[in-house]
Amino acid sequence: MKIGLLVNDILTEKEDYTTVKIAITALQMGHEVFYFDVEDFELMPNEDLNFFAVHFKELNFKDSKEFVSILHKRKEKKEKFCIKELDILMLRNNPPEDYKVRPWAQNVGIIFGRIAARQGVIVLNDPDGLSKAICKTYFQHFPQEIRPKTLITRNTDEILKFYEENGRRIVIKPYQGFGGKKVFLINPDDLPNINQMINAVGEEGYIIAQEYLPEVKNGDIRLMVVNGLILKYQGKIAAFKRVPKSGDIRANIHAGGSFEKAEITDEIVRIVDIIRPKLIQDGIFITGLDIIGNKLMEVNVFSPGGLVRAELMEGVNFTEKVIKLLEKKVEYKKIYRNRFSNVEFNTM
Repeated sequence: MKIGLLVNDILTEKEDYTTVKIAITALQMGHEVFYFDVEDFELMPNEDLNFFAVHFKELNFKDSKEFVSILHKRKEKKEKFCIKELDILMLRNNPPEDYKVRPWAQNVGIIFGRIAARQGVIVLNDPDGLSKAICKTYFQHFPQEIRPKTLITRNTDEILKFYEENGRRIVIKPYQGFGGKKVFLINPDDLPNINQMINAVGEEGYIIAQEYLPEVKNGDIRLMVVNGLILKYQGKIAAFKRVPKSGDIRANIHAGGSFEKAEITDEIVRIVDIIRPKLIQDGIFITGLDIIGNKLMEVNVFSPGGLVRAELMEGVNFTEKVIKLLEKKVEYKKIYRNRFSNVEFNTM
């Protein structure tokens, strides 16, 4: 099996990234890996889609640290390939990381992913599904009962009204944000400073205001879902709990949080069951859900991370299960050829 992994920039890849773990596990299981970034596509006059990639065919490294070192060193020595050589193309680039510095790069995975799918490659997650999810209004497509009350606006008066209606305790964050940047909890005693907070977030564009969930102080759960189902392997669930540092509502690890084992309740299982039809409809093979209490906070479909930390918590190689699922998709593709759409292959 030949697997292409598209990322924002090879030089920003780190040894604990999920994409790196996917690459290494695929190689360990006897597959070939093609690692490339958003600047590496080339559409020819005859409509052939080519790409320039770092190609790995065997295990010529001792660990993930050495793998990443080799990957970085070989960035300027990429080889040219035709997209039709791939069995699987995984779109692991994250558009928000490019929207300020390289706005042209945001939609590259979606645009060329569509072409790759038309040329017979299984593209995960489905490019059309990702195009629906490129903005955070995608989250509003899921039932109200499983998500917090949310307002999206640039109108300060509407945010102040929402603040009053929700007991003078809300969370505001950038519409285009990621990684816990510019996320503020506004409390009852923050009224004198609320305009400054709103202005700071508003510098990024539209503002998301959400009701405050008291359970946030206990942290949130990152739960991995594949093929529309909770990722389970060897009796364990791919999940972990992120706990914020004292006085901070952000549980992101790079925002200072820590992590521990997660308890997956019946309420959480029900959340996955409720969102499953939408994930299947949109061809979302892999996603990372962020859950607080009994509410869904985020549906991460662009380069969702968490497999490495879940493996550390549970002592199970969940990535091996992911590769086995990819193998099954390639097998189905060979048997049925073009009888199924790319969307259907994503959750098959």
